[in-house]
Amino acid sequence: MDAFVIADHLRFGRIASEVYMDDYRYRSLQTLTRARFDAVQNLTREKQRFANYLFLKCSGIAQNKDIPNTSATTLALMEHFETVDELANCDLETLTAFVSAAGRGRFADPEATAKAVQSAARGSYRLPKTVNDSINQAMSVSIASMRALESQIKVLEKAIEQQFEIIPNTLTSIPGIGKVYSAGIIAEIGDIRRFESQASVAKYAGLVWTQHQSGDFEAQNTRMIKSGNRYLRYYLLEAANSVRRCDSEFRRYYDLKFHEVNKFQHKRALALTARKLVRVVFRLLKDNRLYIVPES
Repeated sequence: MDAFVIADHLRFGRIASEVYMDDYRYRSLQTLTRARFDAVQNLTREKQRFANYLFLKCSGIAQNKDIPNTSATTLALMEHFETVDELANCDLETLTAFVSAAGRGRFADPEATAKAVQSAARGSYRLPKTVNDSINQAMSVSIASMRALESQIKVLEKAIEQQFEIIPNTLTSIPGIGKVYSAGIIAEIGDIRRFESQASVAKYAGLVWTQHQSGDFEAQNTRMIKSGNRYLRYYLLEAANSVRRCDSEFRRYYDLKFHEVNKFQHKRALALTARKLVRVVFRLLKDNRLYIVPES
């Protein structure tokens, strides 16, 4: 029925505006950026699964905020030590050398990190041997999956950068936005001329909020709409999170929105920063000009 109505309107000229025809360059780039999005989502789920296994095997490390659950050091520790007792009773000098090698020299004080790991291991719940062996096997599969997904993401990012070379753009002039995030945004937006305003881009990405009002009352707590292009929303949010670390104006705006509320601070501030980024992206693509870094 939809196809019939559209064809009928086209046949008699009832659709006055120009019909947007997708460019093959955007389509090929979109295939790669969406594949990367799926790989990143799978990696996130696998990391959550590994964190559950880590809590079962060594609850102390899983609960210690100073020891990242899916860092290279944690993965190496879980692969090397079969049980928590082996880790807890390991010689401190040997463990320090292992942590330093696994962390590739990133720890300022490897001995303090080794002590924290041992302390967390000693405070962990001990599992029966049969359960511990099953957890080790499951963790081994999970670690292999994470490494495979990370390798796939690197391959996709390299292909994205190569494909992105044939599409002229000015988004990479924004500090913190590399080729991958720029490609993800442009692949979903396509030709910027099909959007009337930056508000149209924001609505297409789903970066708008529902309104709850009656008379003079307007609710303060509102939620983002659930519709919109989830791929564009993802790349805008990731780009905003990167830009706010590199650009003083976006950092100031993020901090302002972060301290306005007492709950969901990061999530709310990041979404509003992404909404601000939409205005910049729209203007740069529309006018085909470079981003000028504001003075501090």
